[in-house]
Amino acid sequence: MNVGIIGASGYSGEELVRLLVRHPRARLVSVTSRTLAGQPLGQALPRLRGVVPPSLVFAPSEPGALAADPKVDLYFLALPHGVAAEYARPLLAAGKRVIDLSADFRLTSPEIYREFYGHAHPAPELLQEAVYVLPEIMRDGWQQKRLLACPGCYPTSVLVPLVPLLRAGVVSAENIVVNSFSGVSGAGKKVDEDYLFCERAESAKAYGFPKHRHLSEIEEQLSAAAGAKVIIQFTPHLAPMRRGIATTIVARAKVNDAEAVLATWRDAYAGRPFVQILPRGQNPDTALVTGTNRIDIAAAHDPRTGNVVLVSAEDNLLKGASGQAVQIMNLVAGWPESEGLL
Repeated sequence: MNVGIIGASGYSGEELVRLLVRHPRARLVSVTSRTLAGQPLGQALPRLRGVVPPSLVFAPSEPGALAADPKVDLYFLALPHGVAAEYARPLLAAGKRVIDLSADFRLTSPEIYREFYGHAHPAPELLQEAVYVLPEIMRDGWQQKRLLACPGCYPTSVLVPLVPLLRAGVVSAENIVVNSFSGVSGAGKKVDEDYLFCERAESAKAYGFPKHRHLSEIEEQLSAAAGAKVIIQFTPHLAPMRRGIATTIVARAKVNDAEAVLATWRDAYAGRPFVQILPRGQNPDTALVTGTNRIDIAAAHDPRTGNVVLVSAEDNLLKGASGQAVQIMNLVAGWPESEGLL
C-alpha cells in the first residue's frame, strides 16, 4: 500500500514518518508540510537523518493536488482540528482512504463538536461516513469505512480500561472520576511561554477543567458502551516529562474484588498485543511504555470505599496518536495489527 502523510512537521507527524519508512509493507511516497515544502525530510527533521531516503522531500499541502495524486492509496492527516476536514473532503471524493489524527471526525454530533471546540463543524456532511476507531474495543465491520478517526491520547487511556467493564456491568456508569497526567509533547510543537523548559521543569499542574475538549469523545464512547448517557469528572494535568500519559480512574464497583475486573479485561483483550494487563502488585509506569504502542493497565478494589481504581499508562505520541494510526492501517489492509510496531 502506498501512503502519504499530510502535515508531517509536528510531533505526531514525525512519529508517523519514523514508523512508516521502516514499515515492512507500507510505502511512504508522499509527505507534505506548508511550512517545510521543498526541504528534504532528513534536513528539516534531523532526528530522522539517515532513516528517511534523501529523495523524500516535503511537498506543498495543496488539497486538490494531493487528491489527484495517483500514487497514494491512503493518507494520514496529522493536522490541527478544523483543518483536517479541508483535506478530507477532496481526498474522499477522489476515492482515497483517510486516517485522521485530528478531532474533526471523532464525534457523531456537530452540535457537540461546536460545544467543545467553539466553532461550527467544518464538514458535517462527512460525520456519517466517519467511524471512530480504537481497535481493541471495536465491533466487526469498520474496516470497510474510508474515513477513520484515530482517538485522542487521553481518551485512549480512559476507554481501554473502562469500556469492557461498562459493557459487562462490572462498574457503575455513574460518578466516574478520571485524573490524567500528560507529557508536554501532548500540546504539540509550538512556541508558548507555558511550554518553556523553565516553566515546565519541576512543575505539574491541572488544566482544561472541568470541560476539556477530549471529554466529548470520552463521554460519547462510554455512553455507547454503557447503553445510557455517561457523564464523568475528567481532570487533565501537565507533567514535567516529554511524553507519556498516566491515568487513574475511580469507579463504583458492582463486585467485591478486583478479580472480576481482571477477568473481564482478559476476555476482552485476549490476543490483543498492545494491551498488557498487569498482575496484582504491579502498576503502569510511563517510563516503561514510552517508545511503544502498548498500553499497560492495572486494577485494585478498595473495600473501604466500594470503588475500583483503574490505572493505565501509554505513550501519547504512539498508542495515543501515530502508533495507533498505523495499527488502524494494518487492520484495514488485513495485515497483522502489530506489523511495524513495538
